[in-house]
Amino acid sequence: QVRIKESGGGLVQAGGSLRLSCSASGRTFGTYHVGWFRQAPGKEREFVAAANIGGTTQYADSVKGRFTTSRDNAETTVWLQMNSLRPEDTATYYCAAGYTPVVLPSLGDYWGQGTQVTVSS
Repeated sequence: QVRIKESGGGLVQAGGSLRLSCSASGRTFGTYHVGWFRQAPGKEREFVAAANIGGTTQYADSVKGRFTTSRDNAETTVWLQMNSLRPEDTATYYCAAGYTPVVLPSLGDYWGQGTQVTVSS
């Protein structure tokens, strides 16, 4: 099975950018769809973006035009480039791998531990 680790989170001012990485070990992401989710305190985990096998991507309406996800050719890393960050983007961001497009938390079979993103106003 694949093991997942997120990195790249931190504190940034509103309008700034961060690039999150989702790294695979044990197996590559080659046979998995990968999704990004976030969870703010007191809120449910919500879909952010998906990087699917074959290169297609999907985004939540709240991040369209600001966030971009992509997979590297070696299929060991998936990135989430986050631009024009807003305070409401503050959350713990998680990466999940699954056997179908991971657009719901229930479709994620393997999860990382998350990385914190804090956007100050």
